[in-house]
Amino acid sequence: MKVRAIFLSDVHLGTAACQAERLLEFLKTYESEFLFLVGDIIDFWAIRWRGVYWSADQNTVVQKVLKRARHDVKVVFVPGNHDEAAREHVGAVFGNISVERDYEHVAADGRRYLLIHGDEFDQVTKHHRRRLRIPGYWSLSGYVKRRLKGAMSFVLNFEESLLRHARERGVSGVICGHIHVPALRERGGITYINCGDWVDSCTAVVEHVDGRMELVRWDRIASERELRVSEPAQPAYAAERGGAERPRELVTH
Repeated sequence: MKVRAIFLSDVHLGTAACQAERLLEFLKTYESEFLFLVGDIIDFWAIRWRGVYWSADQNTVVQKVLKRARHDVKVVFVPGNHDEAAREHVGAVFGNISVERDYEHVAADGRRYLLIHGDEFDQVTKHHRRRLRIPGYWSLSGYVKRRLKGAMSFVLNFEESLLRHARERGVSGVICGHIHVPALRERGGITYINCGDWVDSCTAVVEHVDGRMELVRWDRIASERELRVSEPAQPAYAAERGGAERPRELVTH
C-alpha cells in the first residue's frame, strides 16, 4: 500500500521485547515517500544495563530502513531518551538519514505537525532521574504498574503538555511517542498523535496521500489474518475475535 508518510516510535531494537517480526510485516505492506523515526528506535539504555539482544529480524529492520533511505525515501530520525546518545549528532546525516532534535512535517493538506519524542514532557522520569542521579535507564513502566490509579492521570498530563507545546509552536498537531499509549485525537483544535510502540501495541501512524492521518494497529490486523487462515469455516466468529484488541498492560518508557 502506498502512503505519503510513515511514523514509527519506540521500536526498542536491541531488546528481546521488540516485536521486529511484526514490524517487518508492516513495512512489507506500506511504502511511503517519508519515513519518520520518532525516538527510542534502538534501546541503548537496555543494552547498557541488560546486555544486547539482536535477532535476525531486528537486523533486517535496520537494513530495510537503510535501503529505503538509499532509494529516495526521506528518512528523518528524532532521537528519544533511550537513544539519546544520537542527540549529540543533531544536524548530521548518516546513510541519508538526517538526525533532528525535533521536526516540522507539512502534510499533503497543508497542516503542520511537530514531531518530537516527548520524554522532556514526562515529569515522572525527569524527577526520578534527577533524584537518583541516574544518567541512563529508569523504568517508568514499573512506576506506572505500581501506581495504576495514577496511570490515566499521567497519560492525560503528558498529552496536555504536548498539546500546550504544539500551541506555542503554532502548529496544527503534534506527533510523539515515549509513553507506549497509541492515540489519535483532537483537543482544542490541536491534533494529538502518539505512534505507540513495537513492544506491546504494535502500532504506527501513516499519512495518506490526501493528508489524512491514520493510526494503524498492526497487531490487531495480523491477528485477524491469522484467524482467517486458521478458522476459514467460521468467518463470522473469526471477524468477531479479530476485531477485539487483546488486553495489554500499560507500558511506558
